[in-house]
Parts: sequence; C-alpha cells; structure tokens
Amino acid sequence: MSTIILGVDIGSTKICAIIAQKNDDSGVKILGAGIAKSQGIKKGIITNIELASRSIKHAINDAKRVAGTHYDKVIVSMSGAYTKSVDSHGVVNVPSKEIGIKEINRVMQMADHNANIPHEYEKLHVLPYNFKVDDHSNIDDPLGMNGSRLEVQVHIITVLKSSLNNLKKAVKSASLEIDNIVLTGYASSIAVLNEDEKELGVAVVDMGGATTNIAIHLGNSIRYNDFIGVGSANVTNDLSMALHTPISAAEKVKLEHGSLRLNSNEIIELPAIGEEGNSHEVSLEIVTNVIYARIEETLLFIAKSIKESGFKDQLAAGIVLTGGLTKLVGIRELASAIFNNIPVRLARPTEQNIEGMFDTLKNPEFSTAIGLILYGNGQFTPYEMDSNKKLRYKDETIEPSKNIQSIIEDEKEDDDLEEDLKFSHKNQNNDDFSALIEDDTSIKDGFQKFWNRITQLF
Repeated sequence: MSTIILGVDIGSTKICAIIAQKNDDSGVKILGAGIAKSQGIKKGIITNIELASRSIKHAINDAKRVAGTHYDKVIVSMSGAYTKSVDSHGVVNVPSKEIGIKEINRVMQMADHNANIPHEYEKLHVLPYNFKVDDHSNIDDPLGMNGSRLEVQVHIITVLKSSLNNLKKAVKSASLEIDNIVLTGYASSIAVLNEDEKELGVAVVDMGGATTNIAIHLGNSIRYNDFIGVGSANVTNDLSMALHTPISAAEKVKLEHGSLRLNSNEIIELPAIGEEGNSHEVSLEIVTNVIYARIEETLLFIAKSIKESGFKDQLAAGIVLTGGLTKLVGIRELASAIFNNIPVRLARPTEQNIEGMFDTLKNPEFSTAIGLILYGNGQFTPYEMDSNKKLRYKDETIEPSKNIQSIIEDEKEDDDLEEDLKFSHKNQNNDDFSALIEDDTSIKDGFQKFWNRITQLF
C-alpha cells in the first residue's frame, strides 16, 4: 500500500502545501499543490494562531482539491528564527562486538542526553557528523561493523519551546496531526544539493520572503545553521518608501523591473501614497539602486555569518543560493564578488526521482516545500533523531529501546567489567605471580576465589 505525504512549508509571505505519493522505486509522484498568502506570521514566527491556521487550511484545501485524495503523513517546516545549535558527543560499549541499529540508537541517545540545552529550548534535530569505531574515525556508516566501542559527534538544532508550541497549535487548528517538523534550511538543502556538494562542503542559503536561512554541510551532515530576518519583502518595503508608492505597486515594480544591473534609464509611472488618482514618474535607475543596496547588505550579513561559523575555508563546493529572492537578475555576480570569489550556484528544486512536478513548483521559492516531500520519502541525513525523538534510518523510524538512565547504568557496568578483565589478563601473564601461586597455598586459594568471580560475570 502506497503512502501519501503532505508537506506544508509555512513561510512568512506564503504557505505552500504539496501532496505526493511514494513510489515503489524510491521516488515520489506529486498529486496536488496549494498556495495561500501567509497571515499571522512575521519573520518566521507565528504572531496570530487563528490567522495562521486559516492560511494553512486554505493552502491544504487547494492541494486536496487538485490531488483528490487524503494523506497519511504530515510534515511541516520550522523557520530558523530563534533557533540555537550545539554540538555534543556520545559513547557506548558494544558487548556483542558487532554494531547494529540498537547500538547506533543507544549512542545517539547518549549524545542527546549529554547536550547542554537551555530549559526554554526544545530539540528539533540531532544530526550525527562523525562516527568512531574503536580507534577508527570518520566512519560514514557503522552499521554491521565490528568493534568494542562506538562513539558519535552530533550537531543538535534546538528551537524556542514557545515558538514550536505556537506552530503546533496553528497546524492543529487547521485539522492536521503533525508527523514531523523539519528546519527550513534543512529541507531546502535536501531539495537542491547533490551528494558531492555535501561531501566536499557547501553552504545553502535560502533567501525567502521575509527571512534568510543558512545551513552548512560537511561530510553529508549539517554542521552549522543560522537565520537572518531579511528577505524579499524588505526589498518591496524599501521600494515603497524610496519611491513613495503603495506596497502593492512596489511589489509589481520589483517583479517586472527588479534587477541588480542597470540596463535602462527608462522612466515609469507609479501611483503616489495617500493621493488617490495621482501618480509620479520614477527612473529605473533609482529602482535598481534601491534593490542593489538592500541585496548588498543582505549578502554582507550572509558572508559575516559564514565567516563566523568557522567553516568558510572548508566550503570546497562553494555556496548555493535558492529561494524567491534569487530570481533577481545579477544576484549571482554580486554574491561572487561579496563572497570573495567563492563558487556560487543558483539552485532550483531537484526533479530527480520526482514525477509530475508542476511548472510552478520548479521555481526556487518552492525548494523548502519540495524538500519536505523528499524528507518524508526518506531522503535525509543517514541517521538522525527527529522532532519526535525517534531515530530515523533511511525510511525507518526506531523507537528508543529503553530510557536513557538504563543505558547509562549499562555503560557503567560494561566499564567495570572491562577493568576486571584487564586486571585478570594482566595477572594471567605474570610468571612471578604464577610461581607464587604454586609455592603458597593461601595465595592459590585466593586466586581461585578471584577466578570464580570473573567467570561468574560471563
């Protein structure tokens, strides 16, 4: 029986809902999509639950009418606003000497437990970026390997509990039960990156309607994420103020004449604010200068964030720009200059393994929505603990086998046993100690008691 996935990208300027069906060949087929203007959402944060819920419901109803079917799984996006990230580490013993999914689950839970997370924050993703088996580091996939000790380093993305709860309430009010929540930058990365870029090191920058999300990938896992409260809507507001024209007219100018290259000194006529029926003339040179100033500032913010991440020199695959703002003519050239000639690529959502992609959905502003569908199809970091605190592996989810306190106690017992075994091995190979045993019956009896204790441990 096929699974129907509903992905809902909850943006600051638009809500996009996509319904897709999982195919047997690991691909997906898009059945329907709906788009609604966002209300009750500002810079990625829910400011009015009722209005936000209404917008979400509107987009979903449109998608359902086109698809003509219901859905089994609901995956929604979470803005990077007010998120914080920390790195953590976990280690467990492997009694059976063969690493299975149980051991990977245990070590991920240990890393999760060891993280120092502020009380007002909730974990959204626990993403491993380095496995170590005994003395071997940088293991891509430890499953099935032999070893006595498994370690993991993880990147943990957290979000304010209040923001997360408001998002859940808005979605629930739209009559939806959330299956999973995915960070916007993470979803966009899934939609636009290839495996080589992830392996080499790449920064994905999703420049949306009112926000910009940054995610840096190294070795197929996110190592850094950031958020900037600037987007396409800021360009519209700048034009409205500079040209003294209504927001609607400024948006139209941006869509029709928006460019970072001055191609013409043409004069256009615009309505004036507060003066119904009156208009004034504006040169396209002014329009270009206003847009250029805002985009230059935004790219400088992005460059600063990437520099502060500490990974700037490891981005061998460069920087990938996506999102609606990247449709501005000349943005790639300006970005290359500001990023000191780091390779820059403009990206649209992938069409690989996706059937029935509508023309509208091929635009860069739908990268997050497509990424949500692909996430629901199992295309995510090889291992991760998701927003439900379940270990996700390929298309499977694994429930925690026991509570974390039990795991900690087990690890302590395993460490004690290891110390006893080391002591036993040392004594068995000590000739002087063996000679004393042969000469002294009391010592021999003592050793026999010790040996009995060791054998009882097995």
